[in-house]
Amino acid sequence: MSVTAAKGFVAAGVHCGIRKKRRDLALVRSLVPATGAGMFTVNRVQAAPVVVSREHLAVAQPQAVVANSGVANAATGEQGVIAARTTAAEAAWLLGLRTEQVLVLSTGVIGAPLPLDKVLAGVRTAALQLAPTGGAPAAEAIMTTDTRPKEALARGSGFVVGGMAKGSGMIHPNLATMLAVITTDYPLEPGEAIEFLRPAVEASFNSISVDGECSTNDTVLLLANGASGIERTPASDEELALCLRTVCRELARQIVADGEGATVLAEIAVRGAASEAEARAIAERIATSPLVKTALHGRDANWGRIAAAAGSARVDGGYAQLDPDRLTIVIDEVPVLVSGRPTGDEPELANGHCAIELDLALGDGAATYLTTDLSSDYVRINAEYRT
Repeated sequence: MSVTAAKGFVAAGVHCGIRKKRRDLALVRSLVPATGAGMFTVNRVQAAPVVVSREHLAVAQPQAVVANSGVANAATGEQGVIAARTTAAEAAWLLGLRTEQVLVLSTGVIGAPLPLDKVLAGVRTAALQLAPTGGAPAAEAIMTTDTRPKEALARGSGFVVGGMAKGSGMIHPNLATMLAVITTDYPLEPGEAIEFLRPAVEASFNSISVDGECSTNDTVLLLANGASGIERTPASDEELALCLRTVCRELARQIVADGEGATVLAEIAVRGAASEAEARAIAERIATSPLVKTALHGRDANWGRIAAAAGSARVDGGYAQLDPDRLTIVIDEVPVLVSGRPTGDEPELANGHCAIELDLALGDGAATYLTTDLSSDYVRINAEYRT
């Protein structure tokens, strides 16, 4: 019950009929006044729920979240926006809130109209089932091609941070085709939540990639209601930031591990770059290289593909600095290239995890990234997504 582990939060997950059998609508709310913030996709094609949630956050503090799976309500024009607003209004009426205090999330097929009658009926059912034990059903209700729910929890000194997320394909900053709702009973003032959320997202959800595709619906929300009643101090603020990073990183890891067709989880660590921005660009380039990802799927430690990807990382209109005579690459603790010289050693890549480390020996820039292999199952899943 991670999204309801913090005091004062309840949730529900129900089947409203968008999907044939699975739960497909989730409702989360705070029972006491909350404050919050959100981060959203940078895709120019933004789904109606993203547009509406942005509008609501600009004028009110969020108290509840409605999320549906199966239909993204993206590229649906004015009717899509009306549907998102109507969903928020229905939830607000049922919960005794103002419409602007309800945020809406959707995930699923792009371009399909939201079946509003089913969604509104689902909201009514979910409102009756809200409970502190509703976190797990809610996490299940936001799944699309996910094979399992994604939940995480971190406990601080007298407070809790919990969250749920969905994501499996179309995973790439900024953000990914993912939804995440994070709750805490830590006390925050209006306007403060974003300052805690942004760095946690940058270090987690914005440092992962499954297929290099940036979606239309990506949203991460944080709600804080202060129900823990703890006395806030600078030390407790630091602890909140740590707990929030922990929850976000764990949810991000679960998303990548559940990548569509994935059989390998790869951790890429770059250090010694000329700057942090260049380190990140190199890590991202390796993480999104089809040649690297297919080699991982074949359990082939083809470090030449890694080096080639690193050397073609773009940043600020040019390419990240890299001296091949200084480059060192280590795969699963086996050095394969040391200061530009091949060692002849060959890692086995025998399990479902791979650690790729690069040292450019040019500066202090460092970055990490999570990615997966690219399999024939990924092609099958996405080829059959609508059929």
